Amino acid sequence: MKNGKVYLVGAGPGDAGLITVKGLRAIQRADCIVYDFHINPRLLTYAREDVEFIYAGKRGGHHEMTQDDINRVLIEKAKEGNVVCRLKGGDPFVFGRGGEEAEVLANEGIIFEIIPGISSVIAVPAYAGIPVTHRRVASAFTVITGNEDLSKQERIFTHLRALNNSETMIFLMCVKNLETITDKLLNEGLNPQTPSAIIRWGTRPEQKVVTGTISEIAKLAKDHNISPPAILVIGEVVSLREKLNWYERKPLYGQRILITRQLTDDYLKLEELGAELFVFPTINFLPPEDFTELDNSIKNIKSYNYIVFPSPRAVNFFFKRFIFLGKDVRDLKGVLICVLGQETANTLKKYGINADIIPDEFNAEAVAELFKKKVIHESPSSIRILYPRSDIALKSFAKAMQNAGVVVDAPETYRTVKPSEHAKRLSRFLMEGKITVATFTSPSSFNNLFEMLKDEVKNVLKDLTIAAIGKTTAKAIEEKGYKVSIMPDRSTIKDMVEAIIRWGKQK
Repeated sequence: MKNGKVYLVGAGPGDAGLITVKGLRAIQRADCIVYDFHINPRLLTYAREDVEFIYAGKRGGHHEMTQDDINRVLIEKAKEGNVVCRLKGGDPFVFGRGGEEAEVLANEGIIFEIIPGISSVIAVPAYAGIPVTHRRVASAFTVITGNEDLSKQERIFTHLRALNNSETMIFLMCVKNLETITDKLLNEGLNPQTPSAIIRWGTRPEQKVVTGTISEIAKLAKDHNISPPAILVIGEVVSLREKLNWYERKPLYGQRILITRQLTDDYLKLEELGAELFVFPTINFLPPEDFTELDNSIKNIKSYNYIVFPSPRAVNFFFKRFIFLGKDVRDLKGVLICVLGQETANTLKKYGINADIIPDEFNAEAVAELFKKKVIHESPSSIRILYPRSDIALKSFAKAMQNAGVVVDAPETYRTVKPSEHAKRLSRFLMEGKITVATFTSPSSFNNLFEMLKDEVKNVLKDLTIAAIGKTTAKAIEEKGYKVSIMPDRSTIKDMVEAIIRWGKQK
């Protein structure tokens, strides 16, 4: 059987934005992704829908899979002809056992490629405002693993030149042996007043930094309940943190925001301001199972006076079928087009069409009133409206127009389905308190999530700050006994994001 290929990919230290372009391409291309605990789950959302996920674990001493298990899976999946992405925290070759995995693949004759990642060695101190080198302070840095049995070695730090104050020392995986490490350094002559910092979950919203002298840092870490993953930085560069601390000063620092739909560019502003995005779409969208109604409407497109598109998704699904049936924009001559919202208008422009009508309010009831006042005059029965919709969309607009005597065709243009493959992982994140804000853009996005969760997780959801895109969505949330704390005046993602930002700045 033809062998596949394995990409050993460094995912970076935590911030999803620190993945390399080449690493992202490997994720997107993969048939199978074998991932560790420390990678940001946001990265998994870039994978194909049909990808196979295999969780390798390695969390706080507990291994979901042993290293031998991981090696075996990589070999088996590659020999089945798959493209395998082995997604590892940080860099695969910096204390990541990537070298061992590459050796196993080489021994089996499997093609592999190493895609380096941004190591926590440099990224974590940087996010804490600590440069590992500085022209006036430190001219070199040394990196040491801190999770070995240090007590068995008599003078393990001699090569670090402990008396050289111009060198920065960085210990990875150091929490368990922190006291032993600091005692060794002090015994070998390091100045007890040397600035030090221990950084937990660096580059993530839960980043926690404790600073002090080398003589007190072990006790301070214990007092502040520092647990893995954490790194220790020792040297004069730590004194620069007070001036250079940039990440923790962002207005949304510490916020972890759940996105329950596909990620769009509008959400990225939240990341720029310090939030971390957890993307777990609770709705997937597919073409209708039966195209009969939609095809009839498209074939008779010239019979309509208006087309009303309620969403960008309606535009995309409609025109995909429209073009498939051999139509083009010339067939829309004389048909006026109304869209709900600027985002829908922007999507329409991608097909070379400008909307004729963009109502000030983006809900079906308001559009119905607009048509009654400004569009329908003496002969409502002569007006025909096409209203492409989802399978679960409310037909309030269509009913209002029909009651006014207007002919409205509302064919199912796409259908919604409830995904469930990531429900277990999402429940774990909620139970562990990793999410602070949950956002919902439709009643379905909330109701589907609600149905996925067990009772104990539903109770945790009540502790979150909930943002709803508009009144209809808020009503669905409140009917289940939850409080909506954030809701924009206009029902767009962009406005909801701005409302979250205003909320965050007030915290």
